[in-house]
Amino acid sequence: MISITSTELNYLVFRYLHESGSSFPYSFSFLAHYITILHYMLININIYFGYYAATLPFSSQLHHSIPKFFIFTICQRVSLFRPYYDGFYKVRRFGFTHSAFAFGYEAGIDKSKNDDSVVPPGALVTFIQKGIQYLELEANLSGSDADMDEDFSFLQPLDLITKGPSELHNIVKARKENLRQHKFESNKIINDLSQDDPRREETEKERKEKENEHTLEKIRLEKDKEPPKPEYKEIQHTDQNHTEKPEDKITVENLENRAQGGAEPMEISQSPMSSPDDTPCGYVKLLKGHTSEVFACAWNPSAPLLASGSGDSTARIWKIADGACDSSVQNEPVNVVVLQHFKESTNEKSKDVTTLDWNGDGTLLATGSYDGQARIWSRDGELNCTLNKHRGPIFSLKWNKKGDYLLSGSVDKTAIVWNIKTVEWKQLFEFHTGPTLDVDWRNNVSFATCSTDKMIHVCKIGENRPIKTFSGHQDEVNAIKWDPSGSLLASCSDDHTAKIWSLKQDNFLHDLKEHVKGIYTIRWSPTGPGTNSPNQQLVLASASFDSTIKLWDVELGNVLYSLNGHRDPVYSVAFSPNGEYLASGSMDRYLHIWSVKEGKIVKTYTGKGGIFEVNWNKDGDKVAACFSNNIVCVLDFRM
Repeated sequence: MISITSTELNYLVFRYLHESGSSFPYSFSFLAHYITILHYMLININIYFGYYAATLPFSSQLHHSIPKFFIFTICQRVSLFRPYYDGFYKVRRFGFTHSAFAFGYEAGIDKSKNDDSVVPPGALVTFIQKGIQYLELEANLSGSDADMDEDFSFLQPLDLITKGPSELHNIVKARKENLRQHKFESNKIINDLSQDDPRREETEKERKEKENEHTLEKIRLEKDKEPPKPEYKEIQHTDQNHTEKPEDKITVENLENRAQGGAEPMEISQSPMSSPDDTPCGYVKLLKGHTSEVFACAWNPSAPLLASGSGDSTARIWKIADGACDSSVQNEPVNVVVLQHFKESTNEKSKDVTTLDWNGDGTLLATGSYDGQARIWSRDGELNCTLNKHRGPIFSLKWNKKGDYLLSGSVDKTAIVWNIKTVEWKQLFEFHTGPTLDVDWRNNVSFATCSTDKMIHVCKIGENRPIKTFSGHQDEVNAIKWDPSGSLLASCSDDHTAKIWSLKQDNFLHDLKEHVKGIYTIRWSPTGPGTNSPNQQLVLASASFDSTIKLWDVELGNVLYSLNGHRDPVYSVAFSPNGEYLASGSMDRYLHIWSVKEGKIVKTYTGKGGIFEVNWNKDGDKVAACFSNNIVCVLDFRM
């Protein structure tokens, strides 16, 4: 008898959350109900894969009684998670959602002995679907080998969740009895009428032939009514060729594959924003080497070096040649240093690199990872020290401007300030009641933190209590950022709003409400007071799961532009050093560069995977983007 332990069940839930990603907006609210369903389905899985399979062999009752198309039909109809199911395959393997980290940490996934390589993607959904299939099949079995083609009774998902096998069987039995009674009465009426009708001359064979002919004619008419389907093309960018090929057509086989747990093919078309300049492949350098999704990237502030962090347990420092990324440098090898984040041991699990940041003078790189450790590296790739105090994955890591302190925020609900000179933690801040999602320095000694507990705390080194606490968000606060002058703090949340705060008052200055889904990240423009462009307008950019970006007038709290060029959640935005352009990366594979002044796309690049982060170099002539297909690209930007 097949049995699934509670540890294995927790692991499957963790894998599901990890694969679903941040655009899966129902993770936390749905999780409690989800676990309840799983425990019920677990019983049925054990029954149907063990006892049931032994007592009712597939070779007799199941195999011969049930047509193959029923499995496909059930997969389509009997899905408890239809609203989430389609989205699951669209955003498959996005990874690193707060839900996955929180659940994985609480469930002790790191301590389990499950082998990631042998657990297929979507395993949890597959188990649940199989359990539902067998529940419905058993309810329809009558104990004989009779064919069920004509009287198979589909059940409601709610009944399958809440009722036991005997109750389900009774429901089906009652339905079939009612159906037989209805057929009997209908046939009796028809026979009575037919006996009195002298015009009835058709034989049974002729009637069936006419019905078949009518059905074929109906199909032909429906096909003629269908509008012509658009021809989608995907722009293929590599470091040598620039080719176009037709996108795979959606066929019946693809639909069946999706219903049974396969990945759904995606259609890619030109961004809806007019006709931006699609960057030729000769102006894009592809950096290959990572073996898993690349989640973070950051340019060195003083040298042509690009750091990237990946799910393959490594960070990498790439040396990027000065000058244009034209065809003359496409085939030149790139110098790269690999920063390993795990010990050379067969029992050591790999540790995803979740965040990274260069210090102000570009001499040190800090990385944070899933194992809860922060590591400090030289720009040559030497490991200087390991900072070990957190008890959970690190989500955010920031240097102060002076470079003597490093700030980290973790899923263990804490933030820690590290003294780099002594290589020890300076102060531990434990004010949140949920995972710390983001941290940001205001100056060299004070900073802000935000959390899933909906709160924002402003803290100062040496103080044992927050110097200010902001409350007002109705859901998790995903990101916080101080403006260049350090006087205004912006925050964004899953409650669909961004807010602007000031230390001079308790309530928010502006409540920015134009988005219709959660906001993942925000960025201030490098303009206005405290910048090299003090006379230019200060602008706030917000990127959302609703696939839009909003540019906000900070003084009035109004939208300057709504940038609608993406089709999927936008995970990253970054202003150019002069503040004139904004780069954005989305799960739709597009890297767009916008004119802040005009609110239009001026350049775009189409990759082969979703984009997790975008970043400008210090000169503003190159943009880096990291992709879910293990690639880092460097786009040459010269207008």
